[in-house]
This record gives sequence, C-alpha cells and structure tokens, in this order.
Amino acid sequence: MADLVISDVRKSFGSVEVLKGINLDVKSGEFIALVGPSGCGKSTLLAIIAGLEKATSGTISIRNRIVNNVAPKDRDIAMVFQSYALYPTMTVRENMMFGMEARGVPAAEREIALKRVSGLLQIDQLLKRKPGQLSGGQRQRVAMGRALVRDPALFLFDEPLSNLDAKLRVEMRGEIKKLHQAIGKTTVYVTHDQVEAMTLSSRIAVLNKGVLQQFDEPQKIYDHPANMFVAGFMGSPAMNFLPAQMRVSGGNVELALEGGSKLKFKRGVKSPTTANMIVGIRPEHLTRADSRTANALIGKVTLVEPTGSETHVISRVGNTDVTAKFFPNQSPKLGETVRLAVDTDRICIFDAQTEQAAA
Repeated sequence: MADLVISDVRKSFGSVEVLKGINLDVKSGEFIALVGPSGCGKSTLLAIIAGLEKATSGTISIRNRIVNNVAPKDRDIAMVFQSYALYPTMTVRENMMFGMEARGVPAAEREIALKRVSGLLQIDQLLKRKPGQLSGGQRQRVAMGRALVRDPALFLFDEPLSNLDAKLRVEMRGEIKKLHQAIGKTTVYVTHDQVEAMTLSSRIAVLNKGVLQQFDEPQKIYDHPANMFVAGFMGSPAMNFLPAQMRVSGGNVELALEGGSKLKFKRGVKSPTTANMIVGIRPEHLTRADSRTANALIGKVTLVEPTGSETHVISRVGNTDVTAKFFPNQSPKLGETVRLAVDTDRICIFDAQTEQAAA
C-alpha cells in the first residue's frame, strides 16, 4: 500500500518553475530521502506535502486521500524542522504535550504517549528542562519526540541534522535509523548530504533544477546512475569523468581515452557502433597497476590528500584530473607517474551529448 503518492506536481513562483512534474510513489513503512543541491526543489516539495505550500498543479495523496486543499493540521503528518522549532519558555514535557492538548487528546492518553516516546528517545531525564538548557542533539531528540507522540501516517524531516557538528551528525543519523527500524513509520527526509541519504533511506529521489533525475534504492543509484548528474552528485569523492571514443563490435567494447589509454571489455551498450562517450570511474575502482596491466590509466600525481583511513590521490590523465583512493601505506608520492588499473566491470558509460547512461 502507498502511504504517499505525488502525481505530476509542479510549482512556480511567478515565472520561475521550481518543480517540473514530480511523480513519486512512497510505500507504507518506507524511508525516502529527497536529495539534491541547494535550489533543486527538495524543500519546496516537502513543504507541498506538508501543506505549507500549495502546488501549482498536480496532486498529493496521503493514504488514498487527496490532500491538496486539506489544512496541514488535518493531513495526519508530523514534521521535524532544521531549526527544532521548540517553544523556549516551555519545558520539554510541555513542548511534547502541547500539540496533543491542542487536539483535545485525553490526559491519560497524553501521559501514555509521553512515556512511550521519551523512553524510546531516552529523554526521560530531560522532561523538566527548557530548550535553552539542552545541547543541539538533545533539542533534536525533543523535536523528534514532539512529532512521534502524534503517531501520524507520515513523518517529514527537513534537513534535521544540518545545525549539528560532524560527530553529532553521525550519532544522530544512527539514532534516526534505529528509530525508523523500531517504529516502521513512512518517512520523507530532505537532505543535501548524499551520505545521509545513502545510510538512512530505503529509496532515494535525486532532484536537480526541479526535475526528478532518478528514484531507486541507494546501491542501485550508486552503481547504476541514470545520468552524469546523479553519478557526480552521489559519492564522495565524486566520480571521475573522462571523454572517450567508443567502438562496439560483436559485444566487444573499446574505449579510447585522452592521453592514449584504451579500455577493452565485453558489455551490452545502448549506443551506435561508434560514438563520443564519457567514461565514469569511481575513485575506489582504481588501483595501482604494473606495466603488464592492460586496462590502465597513466597520469602524474598532482595532489595527495591524507584523510586518516585512506588517502585521496589526484593524477593528471590527459587533460583530466582523476581521483583514486589508496591505503595510506600504499599511496604514491607527489610528482610520481602512476599506472591506475580500471575495474571495467564497475565503470559507467554516458552519452557525451545527452549525458544519459549508455551502458
């Protein structure tokens, strides 16, 4: 059963169209991440689902009910904001109780909900404090708790971790994942952080300039991006893109790259026999090669970036900078000429003109 159906939703502000015909079908219990760069329309789409913005056209359905003209409070949703949006003069207990009191929930039911949710989020000991006495992580737990006590059909998260430091973001990411596993509620989560999207979601919707680029499981999006935008946005460091001339004959593919390198392998492709292509290679699919390795790139190391557990090495191959990952004790040195073996089973091939996946 679909808890949320978004059908051909468009949104314009004056002459500027920020959403261009979005279609999404979110199943019951799914955790969906909306990702993309700033200005791609993801927060606007979330606001339309919540009823905080009206769609210019198209429909939003929650549990088989079209809610375009339904007030936010009557949509059976709960929203967690980036800014926490807690009442500063109220205690944690009062913040969590306020919405239930406004809806006329009986006192006994309010107490049961408060006990259940505060225990789930481990904030029992904070109930008498005010928001100003809490850390950022504690405030975010309270904001989630205020949403959870409602027991809605749909949870909406609007970049809830963006105000936290890096260490706390990782901790809270784990808490949100465990929370979803425990309650199994349908969730739509907006983030610009592709790592958050990959680790939290059951499916990811990638948006760019108001257009849905791809909607699929995280690993499928990572391994088989629909186009160059998705390939470059998902993954850190980003995928390498190298211009190439492709020749196909009887299932044999040859890619002639800048600088004289050639990659030869077998694969079905959606392309003419000869075509201008872009080869996409993720940094982890490059390893140090010896002189006998056939499918290899040759480049001069221009930058070495240690990160602790791994070292990112940038080499100049033809006219393109290529990033590879190495274990620290295996990293080449600055200025060294290296041969990089390419895992041709894992590369992506894109049409140079349309930028769509060709294989």
